[in-house]
Amino acid sequence: MKFITSWSVPQGTFNAAVSRFLETGGAPPEGVKMLGRWHGMNGQGFAISESSDPKAMYRWHAQWADLLPLTVTPCLEDGDAGEVMASLPKR
Repeated sequence: MKFITSWSVPQGTFNAAVSRFLETGGAPPEGVKMLGRWHGMNGQGFAISESSDPKAMYRWHAQWADLLPLTVTPCLEDGDAGEVMASLPKR
């Protein structure tokens, strides 16, 4: 399953977040594949990752929860979402 993770970096934890990122690279643990990550110039960012292990996803995000507010959303690609939409009753 794929996930969209979004975050923001509060000013109060900026230096600690930068330090941890430079130290660790923010790499996911075993069981999670990061497909891409983007950092906005406004202190917000998002990553797309893939995992079949919810504990591994939780582990990764728990490593950052003390510094960054995180939102994790399971997601579908267009083709899969389109199949679901096509199966909905006509309105």
